[in-house]
Amino acid sequence: MGVADDASPTGELELSGRALEAAMIGEALGDAGLSLSDVDGVAHANSSVALAEYLGIHPRYTDSTHTGGSSYEIHVEHAAAAINAGLCDVVVGVYASTPRSDRTRRRVPMGGRPMMGPNPAVEWELPFGLRMPMGPYAMAATRHMYQYGTTSEQLAQIAVSTRQWAAMNPKARYRDPITVEDVLASPLQSTPLHLLDCCLVTDGAGAFVMTSAERARDLAKPPVFVLGAGTCHDHAMISEMPDLTVTPGAVSGANAFAMAGVKPQDVDVLMGYDSFTITALLHLEDLGFCAKGEGGPFVEDGKTGPGGSLPMNTNGGGLSYTHPGMYGMFLLVEAVRQLRGECGARQVDGAEVAVAHGSGMVLSCMSTIVLGTEATL
Repeated sequence: MGVADDASPTGELELSGRALEAAMIGEALGDAGLSLSDVDGVAHANSSVALAEYLGIHPRYTDSTHTGGSSYEIHVEHAAAAINAGLCDVVVGVYASTPRSDRTRRRVPMGGRPMMGPNPAVEWELPFGLRMPMGPYAMAATRHMYQYGTTSEQLAQIAVSTRQWAAMNPKARYRDPITVEDVLASPLQSTPLHLLDCCLVTDGAGAFVMTSAERARDLAKPPVFVLGAGTCHDHAMISEMPDLTVTPGAVSGANAFAMAGVKPQDVDVLMGYDSFTITALLHLEDLGFCAKGEGGPFVEDGKTGPGGSLPMNTNGGGLSYTHPGMYGMFLLVEAVRQLRGECGARQVDGAEVAVAHGSGMVLSCMSTIVLGTEATL
């Protein structure tokens, strides 16, 4: 895999739109030691057709799957299957969004402002005051607290540990240390979630390049292999989620681990989508790193932070590094870099297995990718 991403301590980037996407693709191809002429597959969560036209290429594999923040894990899953089936040789996937600078510079986002199509939530959820996007996650957190005794302090520790990782990432939006007390003192957004329980709103972009295992061994960087993949979704509106404390990650994770032939205890680095602290906590349970309902006690000693037994979101995550709207691309990029030993001060020693676990919509669609430094374990 070749990877690239970009973010800034200011939260804003100079480039935007297709220019930013093209820059990321160029960097990822350079990282892999490939060129645009090698590409015969394109993945894009809006329009792979429009992107290919802009790039001036004619791919024989195309993927415009859009499931929100988990789209990019699904793109990797699909690309791996397509390459394995001989449908294509080299696939690029890209994401770029600049919501912060679009607002400050009064710039219209690429493609204009989207029109909302048929959406039952407009009739059945929003009129009752459900604040978006944090409202659905606040509901999940409230239910988890009621059912399992999870505390705001335990959720806050996730934000604290993630900020400790961000302190070692020079591109992170926020690097100053925070405490559990700081999180609890930050303004409530939707009970029980405080401001520091919530993800950022920043510009950001990233890209990946995939090819066969055989070809990857002869490219510019040590290869990172897709060992397993799984996807599952079970609702669109939060009111239709079967159980507010169990995400579809319980299915996608089990399938991905089974395909890879690994267990949670084999994972050296977890990149788990952290749109909110409760999102990350649910991942830990549903992926099997701890039992259902034990996520709170599991995180309260800081084991997901530097020096902990389960390094999670080592780039600073959506809580402190960057969050342009659909964060799944950044999970993949950091996972690959950790496995290649390229993360500097935040490098996890001896990392051989990493998981990128994307979450889309409102805890709706989960996609799990298991990556490793060896093609088989």
